[in-house]
Amino acid sequence: MHTGMSIFNLSVTEVSTFYLVGFPGMESAHIWIFIPICLLYTVAILGNCTILFFIKSEPSLHEPMYYFLSMLALSDLGLSISSLPTMLKVFLFNSPDISPNECFAQEFFIHEFSAMESSVLLIMSFDRYIAICNPLRYTSILTSARVLQIGLAFSLKNVLLILPFPVTLVRLRYCKKNLLSHSYCLHQDVMKLACSDNKFNVIYGLFVALTGILDITFIFMSYALILRAVLGFASQRERLKVLSTCVSHICAVLIFYVPVISLAVIYRLASRSSPISKILMADIFLLVPPVMNPIIYCVKSQQIRNVILEKLCQKQS
Repeated sequence: MHTGMSIFNLSVTEVSTFYLVGFPGMESAHIWIFIPICLLYTVAILGNCTILFFIKSEPSLHEPMYYFLSMLALSDLGLSISSLPTMLKVFLFNSPDISPNECFAQEFFIHEFSAMESSVLLIMSFDRYIAICNPLRYTSILTSARVLQIGLAFSLKNVLLILPFPVTLVRLRYCKKNLLSHSYCLHQDVMKLACSDNKFNVIYGLFVALTGILDITFIFMSYALILRAVLGFASQRERLKVLSTCVSHICAVLIFYVPVISLAVIYRLASRSSPISKILMADIFLLVPPVMNPIIYCVKSQQIRNVILEKLCQKQS
């Protein structure tokens, strides 16, 4: 009897394939949906590679602010490349199947680069705070060596933070359910498929979400201190000039966090909402920040814009 039950359990828990989802009910239009998705990926990858190339090749951009911008571009690039393979499979090749190990690997990289982007936005807010509130010590506080140390420290922190996700998912058992909610793998989506106890995954997932809330809280605090310092300036023109240096970063923060918060609200409070709205918001979270960040920084940063225009003029001549 015991042997029979063991065999039965083994057969039930054996799930060798997960299935991703595009837009339910619109499968026939997936090839057409992929055209704008492909365009967004192309813009994101080319845009962030352009930012990295110019920051690396132009000595005038070898400053802390642009080093942090290159970290943001690397995070965006990683986020795009991590999700692209399954997007291609689902929308272009109509092949929604993915092995559990591939799924665990993908969700690690997506969450890792998302956490890194959140960390970089936090670091950039500190950079703006020091530049505005303590400008005379800016270069002595943020030396090249210290910028590198900060980048490595936050990268290591995020790897250690996200690594338990795939490690614990591998240890779970997966029974009859194997249909995911998106065209890529997310931790909260995969763990719901498990038929064994996933309490640790739920609790740890909330802990990771809390670190993201701490990031946005510290960003808000940085800008509260910046605003207090700016209001102490004598002329309105001087206030606007200083605040204009923060516009790009504020836009990047909004572009990253608004979809994240909206997606959390949709999942928590609108359980009866359309699956399409959840899928669309999740895709916006993955696609829009990597596309928009290079555009925002190229438009708002005169130094980057001048470097790009100068290089283009040299090529034409």
